[in-house]
Amino acid sequence: MGQTYDVILIGAGIMGCSTALELSKRGLKVAVLEKSMIGNGSTGRSSAIIRQHYSNEVTARMAHHSLGVFQNFADEVAGDCGFAQAGFLVLTSASDVKGLQENVALHQKLGIETEILNRDEIQKRWPYIALGETTLAAYEPQSGYADPNITLNGYVKAAKDHGARFYQETPATGIRFSGGKVIGVDTPLVSFDTAVVINCGGPWSAGIARLAGVELPINSCRVQAAFFRRPSPYRDHHPVVADFVHAVYWRPETGDLTLVGLIDPEEENYIVDPDVYNENVDFDFIADAGERLVKRFPALEDSESAGGFAALYAITPDWHPIIDELIEGSGLYVCAGFSGHGFKLGPAVGLMAADMVSGVETPGMERHLFRRTRFEEGKPVRGQYDYSIVG
Repeated sequence: MGQTYDVILIGAGIMGCSTALELSKRGLKVAVLEKSMIGNGSTGRSSAIIRQHYSNEVTARMAHHSLGVFQNFADEVAGDCGFAQAGFLVLTSASDVKGLQENVALHQKLGIETEILNRDEIQKRWPYIALGETTLAAYEPQSGYADPNITLNGYVKAAKDHGARFYQETPATGIRFSGGKVIGVDTPLVSFDTAVVINCGGPWSAGIARLAGVELPINSCRVQAAFFRRPSPYRDHHPVVADFVHAVYWRPETGDLTLVGLIDPEEENYIVDPDVYNENVDFDFIADAGERLVKRFPALEDSESAGGFAALYAITPDWHPIIDELIEGSGLYVCAGFSGHGFKLGPAVGLMAADMVSGVETPGMERHLFRRTRFEEGKPVRGQYDYSIVG
């Protein structure tokens, strides 16, 4: 006999930790197994942008709910999450204007604070931004970014306060079944007995699913981010910017830095072993990211490179997650494949995953869109933009 829990979560990123809190608050006995140390996976290296700009109503609702949690983190979770309300600006090409306007109309209907800005309004607020062909932008004044590791620490503390246990350096090596139902999880040091397992393994989720003989369409892909130190006249923080024209995003970082990453569907081709990959940024990436940034923020041509890092996305074929039972009636669930969206949606996903296990559904947080079978059905999630990776 091993240690017995109502639910075992595999993976202590934001999905595992937020779900642990939600389940523990419902009175369930929960354990979270982390193969490494908390914060060493994708969440700890997230750019942690918090925005609500999605073209599917469900994901927009999830993002809106999650923003409320980040804004009131001490009351909703525990401690601080390092949330900075920098604002979020979406810059599009002329071909995306219709989608932009429809998205903003959807968001306003859902109660999201957002607005359409014309060229004059953009230039008045941010005169350093080069507009080029951009005629309209969307702006969310309430959005921004957070600190991913501080956020994780808050979730872990809150979940522990509600009785959850966390086991670090405890990789799952086997999932036990009897009569087609989950009965436990094995690790190198101890076995756990449970009737419910939730795979929150992110880039490792496909490998975890294989422990149960299931193939998940989730790849572990290497992505990069670069830092640039802004020159003295531009030390003030700028908004978080998603530039669809040049396929780049950027946000402020402490130390007068700007963090830059790509909005690039090609990143799904950089498949790596999540246990062995280059965690350093490539020089070519720094050069490319810098060139894209300067096209919008010409004054940063005089900025200094401050390095960067590589991280992992868990990418599905449509760049949207799978939140579902893996084997019907088995008690084995998956909550993974967020394709770079995970951090900003984390609070809502914890609620949805807890609902999934509890057999309920919070209004506005329906999971059907993220069912595992949608790929076999030929019904992937689609967004308004060519850049489906933005939602």
